[in-house]
Amino acid sequence: MPNTSKQTSFSGLGIAPRLLDILARHKFDTPTPIQAKAIPIALDGKDLIGIAQTGTGKTLAFGIPMIQSIAQAKGAGLIVLPTRELAHQVDEALHKIGRELGLRTALLIGGASFNEQMRAISKKPHIIIGTPGRINDHLERKTISLEKVSIVVLDEADRMLDMGFLPQIRRIISRVPKARQTMLFSATMPDDIVRIATEHMKLPFRVEIARPGTAPEKVDQELFVVDREDKIHLLKKILEEYRGSILIFIRTKHGARKICKQIRDIGHSVAEIHSDRTLAQRRAALEGFKTGGYRILVATDIASRGIDVKGIELVLNYDIPENPEDYVHRIGRTGRAGAPGRAISFVTPDQKRAVRDIERLLQTFIMISKMPDLPGRPRRDIKSSSEPARPHSRFHQRRQTYFRRRN
Repeated sequence: MPNTSKQTSFSGLGIAPRLLDILARHKFDTPTPIQAKAIPIALDGKDLIGIAQTGTGKTLAFGIPMIQSIAQAKGAGLIVLPTRELAHQVDEALHKIGRELGLRTALLIGGASFNEQMRAISKKPHIIIGTPGRINDHLERKTISLEKVSIVVLDEADRMLDMGFLPQIRRIISRVPKARQTMLFSATMPDDIVRIATEHMKLPFRVEIARPGTAPEKVDQELFVVDREDKIHLLKKILEEYRGSILIFIRTKHGARKICKQIRDIGHSVAEIHSDRTLAQRRAALEGFKTGGYRILVATDIASRGIDVKGIELVLNYDIPENPEDYVHRIGRTGRAGAPGRAISFVTPDQKRAVRDIERLLQTFIMISKMPDLPGRPRRDIKSSSEPARPHSRFHQRRQTYFRRRN
């Protein structure tokens, strides 16, 4: 196997000449680390576990070997992903390099027309791409068969487990031939993924390009300790300071709708993505964000791994996530492929534990920034200089002192 530790081109990885020409025409010149390490193993037909952050090029890491294998040895591919948006992105990426080879895919996702999916299935696709629920729907209706599948990819596997898809994944795998190649890609390595690997993979190679929970290297992180009622005022000030594209994460769909309206009311172009939006609405919002029709996108965690947009200037956690690993996935939307980025989080004074959990996962500290003067913020009378420090002030002082000691 070639030494890919400093791989500077796709040649030498075992990729067929015609695929190399296609990659070159689409300006894919230098493989990312996960691509350089995973592609040779996958082309050898080995089972593979790939541990890498979002935005590191995992789609081509499994897509190139899958397309080449199917072109050479026939068979079929199956790619299972957690969200509709991610499934669309993978479908688009594979078509980009597989179109000239006559690649046919069937995209099976919830919220889309069954009739359109049946038309795609009738064309005998080389690769089925879909979410666990909709793939199982087709299996139960007997509208698809997985008997000819020779390669299975479970992408963003940890997210699928977080969303409760393990029973559905097991049902899908039970319908695929045992004589197959299985590739599993994930940003983290929880125990359930280890069990899937033990039960359903044959001595898999493990490829890891970043420690699980590692934030993108060039993303500057900061947080503000802010009272809940002051969040919207701080948000308005930040929207004035940053002029590029901004992705805002909110915990709930109700909160997303509310914040989206408030942002629109102050004159910014904004769209929203959450579970109450139809597939067409979510695709329109994402496309508008990509093309600059909307400068700001407000999203719940349904989009933390499903947004592949270059050049996002700022990721703003209006609400920090309940799961520390979701923090990593969120801020991974900026600073993609080694580009610089910025992530800002709003933290209320009672969320000290959540911050510690995130920092423990990252094995680093996140700098606390001083609260700016906030236009529009209700005036508060200061009764006395001897008044006890407010909780967020004590939090700020303790964390800053701790930070200085560590550095």
